[in-house]
Amino acid sequence: MSLRNQLQTLFLFLLLFGCAQSPGDKAQGIAQQVLENMGGEKGWNDTRYLAWTFNKQYQVWDKHQNRFRWEQDSLVAIINTDTKDGKVYVAGQELQDLEEKQKLLERAYALWINNSYWLVMPFKLQDEGVTLRYVGEEQTLEGAPADVLEMTFAQVGLTPQNKYKLWVDQEQGLITQWAFFRNAEDAEPTFTRRWSDYKDYGNIKLASDRSNAQGEFKLTDIATPGEVPDSVFNSPTPIEKL
Repeated sequence: MSLRNQLQTLFLFLLLFGCAQSPGDKAQGIAQQVLENMGGEKGWNDTRYLAWTFNKQYQVWDKHQNRFRWEQDSLVAIINTDTKDGKVYVAGQELQDLEEKQKLLERAYALWINNSYWLVMPFKLQDEGVTLRYVGEEQTLEGAPADVLEMTFAQVGLTPQNKYKLWVDQEQGLITQWAFFRNAEDAEPTFTRRWSDYKDYGNIKLASDRSNAQGEFKLTDIATPGEVPDSVFNSPTPIEKL
C-alpha cells in the first residue's frame, strides 16, 4: 500500500472513530480535561481545607475529616458531613432544644451541599451518579466559543431532579458559564451565570464570579489553608476569616 493510501486509510479510521464517539464519551473526555486544568485529581485530593463566604454565610470545610463549620451572624453550626451529627450555637450558647437543633443541623447539611457546589462544582463532574452528555458548541454570554455539557443526576444528593448546562471555554479548557434547571424537563433555566475569575488557591484553581446581567454575585474570602486549628471547629462564636 502506498504512503498516500495509508494516510487515506488512517484519516478514514480517525473520521469514523470520531463519528462513533458517543456524546457521553466526549463529555467525559472534556470533563477530564477540565479536572486536569483545575489542578487534577491529586490537587483536589491533597486539598484538605476550603473556606469561603457565600451569600453572607461563612464556612470552613475539612474534606479529610468530614467536618463542616457554617456561620451567619450569631448562628453557628458544626457538623460531621458523614454522620450529620453536630452542634448548634446561638449567640455563643449551645442550643438545647433537640427538635430545633435537628432542624438546624439538617439545614446546615443542605447548605454544605449547596454552598460547596457553588464553589467546587467542576471537581464533581465525574462523581458517582452524575450523567454527562455533550450537546454541541455554543457561544457564552461573553461571545466566546465553548463546548456545552448537560449534567443530570441518578438519585444522588438532595435534589436529583436538577439539571445543569455547562459551557467549557474551548481556549481555556475551563467552565466559564453555567445554567441551572430546577427540573430536568424544564425548557428554560432558572438562571444562567458566569463561572469566572479563576485564581490559584494552593494546589487547585477556583473561580469566584457568578454574576450575570441581572446583578453581580461573587464568592469571597476563598482560602485553601494547609492547616486549620481544631479550635475553628469548636468555637461557639463567629471566627476570623482564614
